[in-house]
Amino acid sequence: MTEEKEKMSTGKKAVIVLICVLLILSAAAYFAGVYYFTRHFLPGSQVNGFNCSYMTAQEAEDLLTKKVESYVLAIRTRGNGQESITAQQVGLTYRSDGSVQETIRNQDRFLWFLVFGQQKIYELTSSSSYHAEMLDQAVGNLQCMQNTVSPQDAYISDNGSEFVIEPEVEGSEPDRDKVLELAAYAMLSGRTVLDLEEEGCYKTPSVYRDDENLIRQCEQANQLTSVIITYDFADRTERVDRSVIKDWLVIRDGDCVLNKEKVAAYVYELGCKYDTVGCTREFETYDGRTVTVAGGDYGWAIDQSKETEALMEAVESGNTQVREPIYAYEGWSRDTNDIGYTYIEIDLTNQRMVLYVDGYPTVDSPVVTGNPNISGMETPVGCYALDAKESPAVLTGEGYEANVTYWMPFCGNVGIHDAPWRTQFGGNLYLLEGSHGCVNTPYEKAQEIFQRVEVGCPVVVYQ
Repeated sequence: MTEEKEKMSTGKKAVIVLICVLLILSAAAYFAGVYYFTRHFLPGSQVNGFNCSYMTAQEAEDLLTKKVESYVLAIRTRGNGQESITAQQVGLTYRSDGSVQETIRNQDRFLWFLVFGQQKIYELTSSSSYHAEMLDQAVGNLQCMQNTVSPQDAYISDNGSEFVIEPEVEGSEPDRDKVLELAAYAMLSGRTVLDLEEEGCYKTPSVYRDDENLIRQCEQANQLTSVIITYDFADRTERVDRSVIKDWLVIRDGDCVLNKEKVAAYVYELGCKYDTVGCTREFETYDGRTVTVAGGDYGWAIDQSKETEALMEAVESGNTQVREPIYAYEGWSRDTNDIGYTYIEIDLTNQRMVLYVDGYPTVDSPVVTGNPNISGMETPVGCYALDAKESPAVLTGEGYEANVTYWMPFCGNVGIHDAPWRTQFGGNLYLLEGSHGCVNTPYEKAQEIFQRVEVGCPVVVYQ
């Protein structure tokens, strides 16, 4: 028993000694590794794309210097194209700035035994340099930068019958600034491949054919231009259809809408074409002459602001329709001959007044009008609308007051009336004892005219 115990004790001692030896050796190996990797790169270390495992700072810098001198950046372009830029083209060089030594010093060397089979990538961009102008020239000389096609946004076009969306054009134009930026970074970090497509270096359209806003705007444009508005001017018409409306469309706040200024310009042109208030007219007299009559307040005038709003509403309603403009002033006839066939005609030269009813002369009378030789006393020429009818009436003015039975003003305080103080009419009386501007008429004639006309009746006065 004693011998057996002694053998067992001896065996335990041997095991303990072996374990201690192993621990000492392991500790020695560990600290040796820590010490070694204080001056060397850990396994799996890549610096600027080059394997620097187990290298010292000097060895790594010698490798980097050699590799940089032979550096080539492969540039992959759209359509499986490939180009390159060399270190010589851009003046790429390596310079020792202490960053390699700093990288080794900052390694986690105390865990060196855990990094086998792992990879650590370092990009020391500060240790390399290039000439910016040379890089700019090299990038500019790339084939992918020549004869490029710029991208185009999808857009709405008019094919003559409807609005359609023209698809976008991808183009082939790289973003030069982005290529410069990525190429510079690749060279400084040792990357050897730059794929322009993967890196998003090509300029792209900002609007594509499936853009929701573009689709909505196209639909709105087609809806607005599907309407037909026909203006009724009696013996004439104006058609507002697609050919007109398409020029009024604008994009505002993301929607296709009518441009109010353009609609207003159209209404203004309507007024220029069809308004007759104050216009110059060719007028056929009772004795077959054609005279030119300008001025006066008779006729038609479109209410510009109201009609602009009304036209916009009509187009936006989507309802095809026939309409008349909203007028600020209206005459008796909307025909080209807006005087029509019932009117009063006053010939100042021959001192004669004729009333036409439905195209027939029903009253023909000599008159006495204002004295043209005295300023402010002449009867105004032009085409007017009869403003009112009053019977009896008291006429007042500067220095006079007169009672009349029939009063029919057509231009302010100038009008047609009987003149009980006169016994003669016509001839040249108006040159010697003319009125203050009114048309003095024999009683019976004034009465007949008063009975036959209505307020608004055209009154044509000419020399």
